[in-house]
Amino acid sequence: MTRHESLFAQLKAHAPFDRVEAGHRAAMVNLLTNAADPFSRGHFAPGHFTASLYIVDDGGRLLLHHHRRLNRWLQMGGHVEAGELPALAALREGREESGLADLELVGDLFDLDIHPIPAGKGEPDHHHFDVRYLARTRTPEAIVLDEAESKELAWLPLDRAEELMHAPESSRVIRKIERMLTRRSWS
Repeated sequence: MTRHESLFAQLKAHAPFDRVEAGHRAAMVNLLTNAADPFSRGHFAPGHFTASLYIVDDGGRLLLHHHRRLNRWLQMGGHVEAGELPALAALREGREESGLADLELVGDLFDLDIHPIPAGKGEPDHHHFDVRYLARTRTPEAIVLDEAESKELAWLPLDRAEELMHAPESSRVIRKIERMLTRRSWS
């Protein structure tokens, strides 16, 4: 199965949390269906796929990093490399940005978001079509700061993470994580 087919199947199987996420899913299916190479970093109109990872520990804390370029608290994530499946890209980015070697995915797609990226590094304004996954670690103390990417790494209770991220899409993800932790269906 190609990565287009794999992501298409995941998008079709994903149950959106709300109308906003349903709209993101529709736009992602459209991009995947109609763009020549929707994973290419050079595809700017309207944008390209990225993958990110929300990392939780067994205590229910969320790992965030203070993104150096964007100067915001965010989950781990980045671009999908040539031939790479989005889930594997999310895990790779999570490992690179956190130093955690034992990350394991919890289920399939966890959240979908489309967000604007300001011009920079020779690139025009564009959008990231971000497919988001959830992972857990059993070794939260093993985090290592990548100073090229982050100003800081922090394990945070979900309410504090939501305050620092301060965005509706982040609140949606926090609600999903709370549900998951309440059910402990990821154990």
